[in-house]
Amino acid sequence: MCCSRSSAMCWRHRLALAVPVAGVWVVTVGVGLARAAEASLEAVVTNLITWIAGIVALLATLFLTVGGLRYLMAGGDPGEVESAKRALRAAAIGYGIVVLAPVLVAVLRGIVGDE
Repeated sequence: MCCSRSSAMCWRHRLALAVPVAGVWVVTVGVGLARAAEASLEAVVTNLITWIAGIVALLATLFLTVGGLRYLMAGGDPGEVESAKRALRAAAIGYGIVVLAPVLVAVLRGIVGDE
């Protein structure tokens, strides 16, 4: 009953529509990457890293959106504000992982001796 007050969709319904659309986009991009992949191990690892980074970025964006909406709709409730802050913190950690992923892979390749 969250949409009963106005004709516009509430954030829950918008989110329920946005998540499947984003999932279809990720699958479509992934199919294109899979078709273009070479048979070498390095290409497989590179594609896997790209996939994981894309999924983490998608989840971080979802957490950022949910956290921002929860913060806006908290109405001064300390419990809701804290939940929103946790979601925003999780989004920041996710974006940090995505940004540092190439660096971590380069360090691991140096340790293993691949370069």
